[in-house]
Amino acid sequence: MLGWALTFLVIAIVAAVFGFGGIAGTAAGIAKIIFFVFVVLLVISLIANALRGKGPRV
Repeated sequence: MLGWALTFLVIAIVAAVFGFGGIAGTAAGIAKIIFFVFVVLLVISLIANALRGKGPRV
């Protein structure tokens, strides 16, 4: 998911360099949304892993 965010960020930068403002803004917005979804899922995963803990292995 983080790779997708970076891909859209690169697309936004390239589009901005070539003067496509609408495409650059859209790609940057998508990259921002994907990045925040990644961060939320990361935090949820870390919290779930911490709550699960390491119990004894049988």
